[in-house]
Amino acid sequence: IALQKLMDPEFGVNRTSVTEFILLGLVETEQLQSVVFVVFLFAYLVTVGGNLSILAAILVEPKLHTPMYFFLGNLSVLDVGCITVTVPSMLARLLSHKRTIPYGTCLTQLFFFHLLAGMDCFLLTVMAYDRFLAICQPLTYNTRMSQTVQRILVAVSWALGFTNALNHTIALNTLNFCGPNAVNHFYCDLPQLFRLSCSSTQLNELLLFVAAAFMAVTPLVLITVSYAHVAAAVLQIRSVEGRKKAFSTCGSHLTVVCLFYGTGIFNYMRLGSEESSDKDKGVGVFNTVINPMLNPLIYSLRNPDVQGALWRVLVGRQSLT
Repeated sequence: IALQKLMDPEFGVNRTSVTEFILLGLVETEQLQSVVFVVFLFAYLVTVGGNLSILAAILVEPKLHTPMYFFLGNLSVLDVGCITVTVPSMLARLLSHKRTIPYGTCLTQLFFFHLLAGMDCFLLTVMAYDRFLAICQPLTYNTRMSQTVQRILVAVSWALGFTNALNHTIALNTLNFCGPNAVNHFYCDLPQLFRLSCSSTQLNELLLFVAAAFMAVTPLVLITVSYAHVAAAVLQIRSVEGRKKAFSTCGSHLTVVCLFYGTGIFNYMRLGSEESSDKDKGVGVFNTVINPMLNPLIYSLRNPDVQGALWRVLVGRQSLT
């Protein structure tokens, strides 16, 4: 009920004459819209199927009942949520040829997108910390990464993501929108909505910059420090095979970190840019579609344990361990 009140355009001190926004989408011509519909529907089905397959493999394979795969399972849930917040509604608009989205629905989409994206930031940091403990402090790993600790870390990540999303949504709801109401994007996001406000957005942009710095710079520093210690520890391993195995467990995670933070920093830390460009849409596609679709491939291509578990899920055989 509280969230519904928050999403109500009448909530807050300011009032807005805009009751709905027009999402311009990715393309204008009807022929290209048909192509976009097919491509994004395929991407959505692949992403949901891939991530749910990873989650199923983790649940049914005893060898994968470890902290690293517990966090990976949570990441798969986030990826499904992130693409579900944006793509199905876009596909529905392409089918109906109706590009409008109610004000409250727009804010709701923005809230859940930033909740999931914020959770992603902190979960990737937790996964780096897990690799640090596993490789640098293996003797105390089971104690320091117990099931209770794992759950606390995930719960804290959710709490921080929720706080970030709620702050942005409340701050946006204090702005006035008098028109125009055309959003040059395929989903509701902060930079594009700032450009449509007829009141000052300086405080909102400052909040976005500070939040982006906290949720990008701080986790990146912690991830870098963790992997600096990991690299130093791995280089001390005499066995070439041992070094290769240690680095392979970290390579997938580092690839996901680079993709996620690279596009996120580009999108949210460019203050003062007034022009709506196709670059924003490209980054949005990368954040909401490509990254969630690539993550299952990245984590399974070089991981024989995940590959074996996926095969057993697909053919219906039980693990022999």
